[in-house]
Amino acid sequence: MKEITITANEADQRIDRFLKKYLSKASKGFLYKLLRKKKIKLNNKRVLPNYMLKSGDTIQFFLNDDTINEFREIKEIVKFEKPLDIVYEDKNILIINKPKGLLVHSQSKKDKNTLIDQVYYYLNTKGEYIPENENTFSPACCNRIDRNTSGIIIVAKNYSSLKAINQMQKNNKIVKKYLALVVGKLVGENELKGFLIKDNSTNKVEVFPQAKKDSKFIHTMYTLIKTNGDYSLLDINLITGRSHQIRAHLASEGNPIIGDFKYGNKKINNLFLNKYELKSQFLHGYFIRFDKCPPLLKYLEGKSIKADLPNNLLEILKSLGLEVA
Repeated sequence: MKEITITANEADQRIDRFLKKYLSKASKGFLYKLLRKKKIKLNNKRVLPNYMLKSGDTIQFFLNDDTINEFREIKEIVKFEKPLDIVYEDKNILIINKPKGLLVHSQSKKDKNTLIDQVYYYLNTKGEYIPENENTFSPACCNRIDRNTSGIIIVAKNYSSLKAINQMQKNNKIVKKYLALVVGKLVGENELKGFLIKDNSTNKVEVFPQAKKDSKFIHTMYTLIKTNGDYSLLDINLITGRSHQIRAHLASEGNPIIGDFKYGNKKINNLFLNKYELKSQFLHGYFIRFDKCPPLLKYLEGKSIKADLPNNLLEILKSLGLEVA
């Protein structure tokens, strides 16, 4: 018999969902059978699958260790030499300046060099994340940016902060801003609204002025920082956070991001590729601000955090006369 104690990292979820994570290789049917036959108990009593776990609850597994180990999957820690670019850290969250070219999460089991894998290694070396000591929780990235977009990623170190950050994002209580270099001469401020449809088969989105079936509302605001007449550097406030939103929204307005080979101007992109070796979109998540925070993260309320622009993008701005102080 094995017994585990539920911590704050596992509380507030149904026991069947917890078990599917804890014994991740077992089928749901097998887990329900174990509950039904009292091979798994809660606080030494029979439990229904929809029971909501509380911190301090104990779960008893009347299974041998070999069976438990057969159905468990312990996260592998991969060693990395290059340090993370950490712009802020406390006991609940970690904020990282992600470089271009790095996936946030793996897209297949072969992907071992991802941002979250680097986070696991970093926190493991600090003794803050030991997979063998965790029932189910792993540190998690709370926001996503494309592989070839650089900038701020928020990481939750525990389940409570993950729930808090996710709720803040849902309620638009975290301001996120991006720097983008686009084609064309723009002026002042602008507010863009539209509707987006994603084609999963091509991993591409399309923007429409009116709602369509399966479309999602998108809202993007920007302020001109500087223009040289041909190109403009924009400060973009992302109101809704849809897949490829900034890239597709600006392209739909006739001002695609330079270096964006999916939505941009091929001729101009090739010019920047040949002259500056810019192989992907000039887009960088440089700023976040925490507005109204829940009690756990109250200490972050009003706090702003910035992430420096990569050197190669800074050099392009200087060459175009678009550098800013």
